[in-house]
Amino acid sequence: MALPPPDPQYVLRGANDAVNTLCFHCADAEPELPILFSGSSDGQIHIWNIKTRRMARTLNGHGGKSVFWVKTLGNRNTLLSQGRDQNVCLWDLAEGRKDVTDSVFTDNAGFCKCSLLKVAEKRWLMAMPGKDLEEVRVLEVPSKTSVCTLKPEASAKLGMPLCLKLWQPSVGSYPSLLAGYEDGSVVLWNLSMGKRLSRLTCHQEPIMALDFDSEKAKGVSGSSEEMLCVWSQNEQQNLQIRQTYQLTNPGIADVTLRPDQKILATAGWDYRIRIFGWKKLKPLAVLDYHTATVHCVAFSDHSQPSRRLMAAASKDHRISVWAIYNQT
Repeated sequence: MALPPPDPQYVLRGANDAVNTLCFHCADAEPELPILFSGSSDGQIHIWNIKTRRMARTLNGHGGKSVFWVKTLGNRNTLLSQGRDQNVCLWDLAEGRKDVTDSVFTDNAGFCKCSLLKVAEKRWLMAMPGKDLEEVRVLEVPSKTSVCTLKPEASAKLGMPLCLKLWQPSVGSYPSLLAGYEDGSVVLWNLSMGKRLSRLTCHQEPIMALDFDSEKAKGVSGSSEEMLCVWSQNEQQNLQIRQTYQLTNPGIADVTLRPDQKILATAGWDYRIRIFGWKKLKPLAVLDYHTATVHCVAFSDHSQPSRRLMAAASKDHRISVWAIYNQT
């Protein structure tokens, strides 16, 4: 007989609006405390102390407009945030500061989140939605040097990009970008040539989220329909469908692979978090705690596997924190 799904280990309350995005920073050695960043629809960014389970600080940098992506840039004191004010802000949080030291104007009013990839010491690539609806811009940060602009040919009719994932096949090779589009296609882009390598139409509805396992060259996507799709890249760099999984209810807001690539979590419009084994997409648990759409799931970067956590952010203003399958 299957065990009933667990309750959250704890719940973080204090956000005054829907919570859209999460980012853990837990890998630092003591005495540094593990923290969680969250971004909300009222424009606030909260920093949560994972040890005390309380809000430690609040940042305001997007003029009250919704914050829908946050990511640390190398350390806990440097943060990137993306908001509906069409800005990506760079924060200096060292020594109690709350300063926006730089920003990039995306000139894009959509909800497509940026993607960040470390390529060298103190050098990252950032992919973001472009000014034209169908284009994606790639910049080097923190220098803001333009790397390329990716724009599909007009005949492709992909629509807007809705989710992005930068990745690097192996050390020393040039990074690639996966983008999920409005027409249900995943496209693999070569950044060095700025050209499309492969296109896979795997959904009938817009792709809302994707993630990619670069070691296995295998990815997963979710859309506004009731289906998860697993696909892979072959040696000819073509994308092909590997597996689909039928969901009970439509609508996936986020898909996230745990850093060790053993567990997949999804955030559902049906208020539920679903946990799968990544190897065979075996369903492991359905976590039913939230009372509104779950917008985001994130895994902690604890160096000790037994301390790993998963957090989920919801439209119900709450963040649920779970210790689940952390021995696996």
